[in-house]
Amino acid sequence: MLAESLAPGWLPEGLRVYAIGDVHGCADRLAGLHARIAAHAAARPIGRVLLVHLGDYVDRGADSAGVLALLRGPPPVPGAAVVNLVGNHEQMMLAALDPRADAQVVEFWLDNGGAATLESYGADATDLDSWAQVPEGDLDFLRRLRPSQSLGGYFFAHAGVRPDVPLDRQDVMDLAWIREPFLSWRGSLAAVVVHGHTPADGPEVLPHRIGVDTGAVFGGPLTCAVLEGERVGFLFA
Repeated sequence: MLAESLAPGWLPEGLRVYAIGDVHGCADRLAGLHARIAAHAAARPIGRVLLVHLGDYVDRGADSAGVLALLRGPPPVPGAAVVNLVGNHEQMMLAALDPRADAQVVEFWLDNGGAATLESYGADATDLDSWAQVPEGDLDFLRRLRPSQSLGGYFFAHAGVRPDVPLDRQDVMDLAWIREPFLSWRGSLAAVVVHGHTPADGPEVLPHRIGVDTGAVFGGPLTCAVLEGERVGFLFA
């Protein structure tokens, strides 16, 4: 684990949060990171553990189906609570697999990695009938994903927030898609935002945000922020 440092936010005593960035079909990386989280939690027991997956589980990588199987399975830390947030790629997938979707919506998803997701289920992007191989259970799981989570001095969302809008009034599309003006914002926010969505060479820790998308599907590591009290560290796979 990367050495712990002072965090810009805080959590209540006796609680640790593991927040995982964009997986994008890298099921082997997610399994490895879950194993490291389990080992970390076993070595450092604490009263409560919350695992937050920050969205973008599907598309681009080779095994989106495997990622969703891991997310739907038991948590890597026995007794841990789990919050799964929605990313823009889950939104695209659900929109494209809606029977009412028009060709433009479908093409947009396929152009952004959807074909790889279909292949992970044994479906063919050019054969619409084969798309039925995507299990309804996985689609139901995606429909139930949460847009955000507030806890202590943190606000968890896939992409970020619109800085001039109160956190309890954020638009679901902004939470899943926004880049600017969030990324270049240097003012204060009501809470420190923990997010993915925008790849960086390493974890980003700023006074108002912590970014944990380190481009796993593009060859970088899959990153997990470990938040406890007023400290932050990172696990990688």
